[in-house]
Amino acid sequence: MNTVCCFGEALIDFHGTPTGSAPAFTAHAGGAPANVSVAVARLGGHAAFVGMFGQDVFGDLLLRELAAAGVDTAHARRTDAANTALAFVTHAANGERSFSFYRPPSADLLFRDADFHPSIFSAGSIFHAGSCSMTEPASALTTLTGMTRAHDAGALVSYDMNLRPALWPRGGDPAPTIWRALALADFVKLSAEELAFLSESTGGENAALACLWNANAKLVIVTDGERALRWYTPNASGEFPTFQVRAIDTTGAGDAFVGGCLYRFAEAGIGAATLPAFAADADRLKSMLRFAAASGALAVTRAGSFAAMPTLAEVDAFLQSSSATSNFIRSP
Repeated sequence: MNTVCCFGEALIDFHGTPTGSAPAFTAHAGGAPANVSVAVARLGGHAAFVGMFGQDVFGDLLLRELAAAGVDTAHARRTDAANTALAFVTHAANGERSFSFYRPPSADLLFRDADFHPSIFSAGSIFHAGSCSMTEPASALTTLTGMTRAHDAGALVSYDMNLRPALWPRGGDPAPTIWRALALADFVKLSAEELAFLSESTGGENAALACLWNANAKLVIVTDGERALRWYTPNASGEFPTFQVRAIDTTGAGDAFVGGCLYRFAEAGIGAATLPAFAADADRLKSMLRFAAASGALAVTRAGSFAAMPTLAEVDAFLQSSSATSNFIRSP
């Protein structure tokens, strides 16, 4: 099985619970790439987290929770130049969340190219990143360098845009920086809102997708909450229904979904060169989408971030008992 190396931010999500005049907040280990690494490990895959942690109690907590989940933290680094990032999360009645970030400065933004170990980059690995590590120029350069080194080594490069406008400098446009990362990715996961954001800078969804195909993208998946997800390859597209569950907390849904996809890629030994054939095989693509959708569905039924990621046994049991439709709509 290939190793999934997740690069970027690990932080503490403080989840709020209404308690009269002010909510009470409970600390949960989180951060999108870190969540993905936990999702892969919980499913039984080989996952490593690559990033910088503060020399503080929250850095201790994150490293402890990653190790407990089975994530390789040998490539984690620590610094006393900044503290671990914090995010305060509040939830609507339907489980949808909103964030208030305490970042920058934060330790995760201080990881540099020299902190990467060469063993991270190999043809037998998957390198996963997102846009939250690109909100400052030096950290953005590190992210792009890591993606480039992975691409040049023949690794499968995965990118979940995970746009958080509040993290970007006020008045600036994140699109040019994000497009530089998208140009390096073989597998791209977007939300419907993120695809709309990219479309604004290109003149429409088709133009945005064309930009991805003209670069390295081989498979693009667009999620839209409880609505059907959409998938695209350079030669085909389609939809796949999600599972209807009662959402408690949607914080880790997308990360669980991405973890499900990357676990299946790693399990099958899929790399950049073999991803097109995998995506063109309707049965294999359908199986992966169903598995990843089940992972995301289970995650929203639980509170927390790391804690919400399901195990392989839980996903298998959910799929066996689910009566949800599994129609696979394919368009040429």
